[in-house]
Amino acid sequence: MRLDKFLKVARILKRRTIANEAASAGKIEVNGRVAKPSAKLSVGDIVAVHFASGKLVFEVLDLKETVKKDQAQLLYKVIAQ
Repeated sequence: MRLDKFLKVARILKRRTIANEAASAGKIEVNGRVAKPSAKLSVGDIVAVHFASGKLVFEVLDLKETVKKDQAQLLYKVIAQ
């Protein structure tokens, strides 16, 4: 699954276009490397999203095309905030 789509489906970022812009600006890393919006994610990848107020680091646990709002947090495990 694409990075920008995962961030939207998991509800880490509100919209896919915002995820796309953040990745294009170099604010998202996958396994320690700056990632493009089209980067392919796999289960077990470590993703870091840099926000203005801090950084969110999480591990990808599952990849699904769509999930309900209450199931979104089951797609990842937060490592650091």
